[in-house]
Amino acid sequence: MNKVHYSGQNIRVEKYPYGVKKLIFTRPDIRNAFHAAMIEEINLILLQMKAIKDENEMRLLIIEGEGKVFCAGADLTYMKDQAKNTEEQNVNDAQALGKMFYNLADFPCPVLSFVKGAAIGGGLGLVACSDYVLAEENTIFATSEVLLGIVPAVISPYIIRKIGVGNAAPFLLTGKKMSALECEKIGLVSKVTDALELNKELEKVTLEFIMAAPSAARRTKELIKNASPLPNPNQFEFTVQQIAKARCSEEGKAGLSSFFEKTTPFWCHGIKK
Repeated sequence: MNKVHYSGQNIRVEKYPYGVKKLIFTRPDIRNAFHAAMIEEINLILLQMKAIKDENEMRLLIIEGEGKVFCAGADLTYMKDQAKNTEEQNVNDAQALGKMFYNLADFPCPVLSFVKGAAIGGGLGLVACSDYVLAEENTIFATSEVLLGIVPAVISPYIIRKIGVGNAAPFLLTGKKMSALECEKIGLVSKVTDALELNKELEKVTLEFIMAAPSAARRTKELIKNASPLPNPNQFEFTVQQIAKARCSEEGKAGLSSFFEKTTPFWCHGIKK
């Protein structure tokens, strides 16, 4: 039996027995793409859950998107508006975005992403920050930023940490789409299953996680972070600066305009597919 623990404008938190909580994105009409208010809301909830002192109360966090799509990344209308702002304003916004991924990757207990439809850009970043990723077999994964003239800055450390430079570089540098099975092969996805078995598999994996002793699971997460560190402050700030510059750049503005106008960006003129 679930109980709604929090219900806001953009997300909902459901509470289940044995310390399981679900963080659900509730913008299905725009494929759960996030904007500034949603990012702020997610950060607030993650910090509140991280602060829970009772280890039995917070044992597993499940991330899910309402509707057919997990998360399409940043709301492109919001991104286009950000391109009109100064670089300094973009830095402030990018810091909040970067903190969202850091707060998830630094979460004290296991994080499971329940993915269907698509995980694009920042949506894929959320996947990379998770300890376990259960994906429906028809899910598409991509970091499409370079195709829009911007950069996958604040998500790149987590993707590289998850799958290594060799697997991440082609993914990040081309913006190509990958299937759930391809992502399973490189370690981005933990388990792929068909739509009919998805909920059953989620129950099975949830049970596996809550069978672990709460304190031992938290200590093990610390061991994992010690062996494979999260971005340090200098690295974090570097990624923030990179995305802020890209949003204000000629390529960034042209790429987003081309997307909305359904035209070819200037750097592709003359290229035949």
